[in-house]
Amino acid sequence: MQDRSAPARTRLGVLGWPVAHSRSPEIQNAALRAAGLSGWRYQLLPVPADLLAPVVHGLPQAGFRGVNVTIPHKEPALALATAPTARAQAIGAANTLVFEADGRIVADNTDAPALLEALPIEIAGASALVLGAGGSARAAVWALGAAGAREVRIWNRTAERARQLGHELGADAVSVAGPADVLVNCTSVGLNGARSLEGLPISASDLGDFRCVVDLVYADSDTELVRAAREHGVPAVGGLELLIRQGALSFELFTGVPASLEVMRAAVAPGQPAAAPSGGYGANQ
Repeated sequence: MQDRSAPARTRLGVLGWPVAHSRSPEIQNAALRAAGLSGWRYQLLPVPADLLAPVVHGLPQAGFRGVNVTIPHKEPALALATAPTARAQAIGAANTLVFEADGRIVADNTDAPALLEALPIEIAGASALVLGAGGSARAAVWALGAAGAREVRIWNRTAERARQLGHELGADAVSVAGPADVLVNCTSVGLNGARSLEGLPISASDLGDFRCVVDLVYADSDTELVRAAREHGVPAVGGLELLIRQGALSFELFTGVPASLEVMRAAVAPGQPAAAPSGGYGANQ
């Protein structure tokens, strides 16, 4: 018998701290409308680290079907799951939590397949350099290795974190960023629209040493890394495309309905004004 006291789970959101910059509500709400899911909504969920566990455990009773997870919660979110997928466990980080009717918290990582879908070159047999060692970097390193890259190198400002990640996922930590087929930036450099590569171990003149560049950072316009790569004739994938692709995969996990990539892209197309922040759950609403 259905539990009539349980709320309908048609709420979705993105957990992070900070999270006000996220474009996920625009993307996901557009996809919900296009899919005819008029009773659903997706919102910002600004939650500091010390409140993550109680908030996650309270979300199902607040009517949440699932949430995306962004910095700095991707690794802690995995630990809160009762039913992590093999992929999320192998990566060691989750960007998607789904709250099942039987009480299970399913954790998955859609960052990894989204990256592979977006790459403009074949990764099998290629070399890759990943900048950063956080939750997004974990997904990138794992995805590239699982897809058959012959070599994955990790650079991080804190060298010990790069070494630890490399040890866990079978990649090589490096102190100097040399040429590779694929460059993936998983650091926050460029997050605030800075028109500089300061903080990265490469300069604009180095970008010609790569066959393609991927920047997980997104802004209203191209980041400096993406802009500089394209100026050097190097194919580049920006963070918005990755956000859309991982969001589409999460959307289907939440709703059981495929998402329209075209609708999601149109929601954050250049010139499209950003929507006002949605109401949050927990701290800093």
